[in-house]
Amino acid sequence: MRQLLRLCLLLGPAPALAQTASPVVTAADMPAPGDTLRLSTAAALLPATAPPLAQRGPNQTWNYAGLVPTAQRLDRYVPVSSAAGPLYQLTFNPPLGGDNRATVAAHQTLPGAAASLPVAVTDPYQFYNASAADFRSVGFGATVSGFSVPVTYASRAQQDVIFRFPLSYASLPDSSSSFFSLSVPGTGYFSQQRKRQNTPDAWGALTTPFGTFQTVRVVTRLDDHDSLAVASPPANQGVRLPRTRLYQWLAPGQHAPLLTITTTAVAGREVVTAVEYRDKYRRPGALATRDAATDAGLSAYPNPSATGSALALAVPAGSGPFALTATDLVGRQLFSRRFAGAPGRLVLDAALFGDFRGVALLTVTTARGTATRRVVRE
Repeated sequence: MRQLLRLCLLLGPAPALAQTASPVVTAADMPAPGDTLRLSTAAALLPATAPPLAQRGPNQTWNYAGLVPTAQRLDRYVPVSSAAGPLYQLTFNPPLGGDNRATVAAHQTLPGAAASLPVAVTDPYQFYNASAADFRSVGFGATVSGFSVPVTYASRAQQDVIFRFPLSYASLPDSSSSFFSLSVPGTGYFSQQRKRQNTPDAWGALTTPFGTFQTVRVVTRLDDHDSLAVASPPANQGVRLPRTRLYQWLAPGQHAPLLTITTTAVAGREVVTAVEYRDKYRRPGALATRDAATDAGLSAYPNPSATGSALALAVPAGSGPFALTATDLVGRQLFSRRFAGAPGRLVLDAALFGDFRGVALLTVTTARGTATRRVVRE
């Protein structure tokens, strides 16, 4: 016995056993009251060393250590009782429970075209419920013209089920359909229909600048249709948004996806439009917020330009591979494209902008950071 103990001391601690099965994610791994999660945004142009999104199956290795953060934010999750407004408490924290009862709330932006309502909409919340069965959105809240207004889904069956539990590589694909609407008397109406499909397609070791973790990957397909009606001036609009996919890597104990890569369907292709990962604090000076060289030589002309006409964009040669994204002033994406290198001058066909009129932001993202120009379509 003594010789066996001496041998163990000489050999040192036993090496950790390799992961042999998919991690299992449950409600305990979702956001909870008191959580403060730091998330970094990286360039939508993935590093050349990044593994392909098509890599799937058991016991994978994904190395995204080359991601460079361009911005950071804090997501704070609070008890429902901390969300200001008595109507919130009656709706999402009722004493006897109910379909809309929430376990946690967080400041988040109201989705889609709600930002286009001609009325001040501020201090938005989203309310969630975590249970042994699933993690779902049960509603929203915002201050509209000084009043706290709760917004719920049409029914429990039409709430947005974000994840079902237990969640692992062995879980079957699942789907949900949701619907909610916001009506402001005399002002306008907004609604969103969403179909969400989740498919666990891989598990394995994920490495980001935050560290290395054993994860299960879930691919989420979102099909959204927004409707907006404005009373003055009279206007009605229904928009079927481009299909979106979220590649999300989840791990026990993290309370948020460790990495989310968002793609959008453009002309039948999947284009990476956003990259976000859980991270530690980084000094503002350490963030690649601006590509100074590209910013110095980036220009668009003619500006203003007429709807239905092409727009020329000068991008300095030597910028390397880059992504070009156009959004309106409230952040809705008009189009996104990727280029292998800067030819010096790009011609943006009028079809890319469609019938858009107003101010658009053209953002060029390189490995060094971003540069943005405002353009006016008349």
